[in-house]
Amino acid sequence: METKLKPIDTSIWRKKPLAAYEADMKKSELKRVLTRWSLTSLGIGAVIGGGVFVLTGIAANEWAGPALALAFVMAGVACAFAALCYAEFASILPVEGSAYAYSYGTVGEIFAWLIGWNLILEYMMGATTVAVSWSGYFEKLLHLVGINPPIWLMNDPITAQEKADKLRAAGENIPDFAFAVNLPAFLIVWCVTYVLVKGIKEAASTNNAIVIIKVATVIFVIIAGSFYVDVANWTPFIPAPVIDTTGQQHYGFNGIVTAAGIVFFAYIGFDAVSTQAGEAINPKKDVPFAIIASLIICTVLYILVSLVLTGMVKYDALDLKAPVAQAFADIPGLTWAVYLITIAAIAGLTSVMLVMMLGQTRIFLGMAKDGLLPKNLFASIHPTFKTPWKSTILVGAIVSTVAALTPIDKVSELCSSGTLLAFAMICGAVWLLRIREPNLERPYRTPALPVVATLGICANLYLMYNLRTDTKISFVIWCTLGVIVYFLYSRRHSHLNNPEDHK
Repeated sequence: METKLKPIDTSIWRKKPLAAYEADMKKSELKRVLTRWSLTSLGIGAVIGGGVFVLTGIAANEWAGPALALAFVMAGVACAFAALCYAEFASILPVEGSAYAYSYGTVGEIFAWLIGWNLILEYMMGATTVAVSWSGYFEKLLHLVGINPPIWLMNDPITAQEKADKLRAAGENIPDFAFAVNLPAFLIVWCVTYVLVKGIKEAASTNNAIVIIKVATVIFVIIAGSFYVDVANWTPFIPAPVIDTTGQQHYGFNGIVTAAGIVFFAYIGFDAVSTQAGEAINPKKDVPFAIIASLIICTVLYILVSLVLTGMVKYDALDLKAPVAQAFADIPGLTWAVYLITIAAIAGLTSVMLVMMLGQTRIFLGMAKDGLLPKNLFASIHPTFKTPWKSTILVGAIVSTVAALTPIDKVSELCSSGTLLAFAMICGAVWLLRIREPNLERPYRTPALPVVATLGICANLYLMYNLRTDTKISFVIWCTLGVIVYFLYSRRHSHLNNPEDHK
């Protein structure tokens, strides 16, 4: 009797069977060495960094004023809804790939691909932004110790030329240069790449040490800075709305919402926790714990820092590049604190870079295992270090080159747009899975799921809608490019075309 083969599902909505995830976990070559507190530390390592040391100045000065604290609350609440949904998914599917993997098993391939594509934008461009910010703080540290490197060695060509023109206009004698590169940004990316290639245990140990340093510094900023708060700087707490020449509203309620979209970039660390599920010792319990714990800890610290910072310095006088360090530099007798904060910022931004690049390679790994990206490049595991070394080196090459040669302005908003869409999708996907697979084992269940999921979808899409127009245009272009890649390569190479490839 002839056996009929089951026809292959060619729909773009086809889903990866949940049984295939179990097979992936059993075949994984990654080392399971991460405890719940190591995972929590990784989340804090990604969250505490750019948000405190860089974005606070921009968001308060230009958009929210003292109400920056409300912007952090708003972004934190939107993240909390998504985090609760992430936690349930992470307990069901403790595999690398984060939101991409969760969507592939529930919503369908095209949605999973788009989320994975946007996570590439989130992590890779996020790491690039952080590398440039790291270079800026490193340059500040050099200046503090009396070292003044040439402009062309510390900035990309466009930024270097802009700085040189300003200094010449001020009467300084700046020699011409034919070449410029942000060398510190380039080098720090390769240092992080080396640590990541060596292994997850080494990366986690490095991150844990840095997290202790920067959390201690953030607590110092909160406690020491509180003695220099002038409550007059909080008045008005929500400045009157101002419309610029492009029609964009600054301050007022809309300004707070825009600021929330900007600082949202600072919260993506808890998403990075879920990308490490393949290396967690007890992922079904520890990943949900780490996701929620890291978000709660960081949200409280962000709110307190924003209140202290806007209390120490009038919001419209905050420094855009190094707001925390500058706030202490302006207080007589506290200049020593500038050294401490600058060093902590350098360490903090290093750990953010480490976790972002770590998360990026694990997203690639998950997509490559499914055939949506070339497996021999993105899923190649080093025989000794047990890390995806080829994709790690590729990510390092791209991030270091872009950071060294490109001016990164407001790219955090572009990163946020990808993250916001992914979070909204996850809120919908976990609800959909609860309906389709009600009897599935769920070590962690999101409380009041219909309410949490609905609020999560609405909150994240609302923040996304309120981003700047040019950010939304750039995001549409990125998504369009992703759809083209999907139909030209990923759809044809998906393991769902040939289930035997996945065994």
